[in-house]
Amino acid sequence: MVKMKALYQGSKHCLLTHLPSQSEIQTDAPKDNHGKGECFSPTDMTAASLLSCILTTMAIKTEPLGYKLDGIHGTVEKIMIADPRRIGELRLEIHLPKNLTSDQRLNLENIAAGCPVKESLHPDTLISSTYFYDL
Repeated sequence: MVKMKALYQGSKHCLLTHLPSQSEIQTDAPKDNHGKGECFSPTDMTAASLLSCILTTMAIKTEPLGYKLDGIHGTVEKIMIADPRRIGELRLEIHLPKNLTSDQRLNLENIAAGCPVKESLHPDTLISSTYFYDL
């Protein structure tokens, strides 16, 4: 169990603190929802968390098997919908080593499909992942 706290600072800004490490993150409401978009919005963090979770879970599960994943990276695009306002779609692009076998590639893609953040998202959220084996 991990505990975090949030402090509303005014002007749609929050300061989030990860209590075990004292690491801090600031959030702002997005420009299209009464904010200035000066930093991550809460839904931006959800999208970024999905991408980070996929990369981290791949490493956790495959480094003991000898995979070399340093330098893997990706992008995520968040599409919002209304009524109710929520994340409607997340489009991911993930770049992985080109020297992986077809079995290793399938293993990584299966790991991504079951990462904890993905499993926690609303089932109506569309998630598409494109993998590039170009590193």
